[in-house]
Amino acid sequence: MDHDAPTMTDAPSDVRGVVMNGTGGVWTVRTTDGAQHQATMRGRLKQEGADKIAVGDDVRLEEEDRGGSWVIAELFPRRSRLARRAPGGAHGERVVVANIDQVIVVFALAKPEPHPRMLDRFLVIAAANDIQARIVFNKRELVSELPAWIDDYRLPGYPIHFTSVKQNIGLDALGEALHGRTSALSGPSGVGKSSLLNAIYPGLNFRVGEISESVNKGRHTTVGAAMHPLPDGGFVVDTPGLREIGVWNLLASDLDDCFLEFRPFLGECKFGDCKHVHEPGCAVRGAVAKGAIGASRYDSYLKLLGELEEGEKETY
Repeated sequence: MDHDAPTMTDAPSDVRGVVMNGTGGVWTVRTTDGAQHQATMRGRLKQEGADKIAVGDDVRLEEEDRGGSWVIAELFPRRSRLARRAPGGAHGERVVVANIDQVIVVFALAKPEPHPRMLDRFLVIAAANDIQARIVFNKRELVSELPAWIDDYRLPGYPIHFTSVKQNIGLDALGEALHGRTSALSGPSGVGKSSLLNAIYPGLNFRVGEISESVNKGRHTTVGAAMHPLPDGGFVVDTPGLREIGVWNLLASDLDDCFLEFRPFLGECKFGDCKHVHEPGCAVRGAVAKGAIGASRYDSYLKLLGELEEGEKETY
């Protein structure tokens, strides 16, 4: 992906780059020429109250006079972001990954069995952050027929990919969708994310999400995102904690807009504050009855709405 980064041939000690990963306040920044530098945040930037650095951030690096160390001197505005609640019960949020173009949600058709409600949560997260989502159903070779509920995801118009590494199904099309874009890759463990990437890009040896969730269970720290450059342009960001990003900052009243197939009907309800649960004259429920909205998706909406409303009661 083109990050509109200037080529600074006249000032090699002042360059622009993308944050690939970071730990302990030291960030790996990949510059436009493909070089990588370890950098810390300039003290003045901290004093000015700059946002914490996140994977995917566009930054400007400066080389310090004393021995070639680098500092992040400027943080450019973010085009998009995925954030989670600040750890340890603190107020506010922590950006997990910035400047992504799309969320790629990978589920297996079997082994492990797919859970549509979990898929819906990922899709809501993407919609709540105004980020396009694609759905990948992997391990196509394990099922003779596709489950009927998949049709519910055709109604909102989500791009859907069916893939199989063993039978070489759908790999070229998925590779085209990744080309030149910054994509956040997520989904449950065991669905074959690493195998897919390694089949599309042989020799890169991706090891996505290799840190077991159990290692971090019960801790406030989570496995951080990590960005990987693709050989034909673009980046893939492994976001093992996307479920933790969750819907914590989404208002119950905004949930309906995060189900894309609801959108054509949202202005048609009898009541402006319709929750689409039991109100008379609800256009969304009418669309469910006519098959314009999938029943399983509507059921997921009701479950999530209940969660969000319960969370708002606890907050207030």
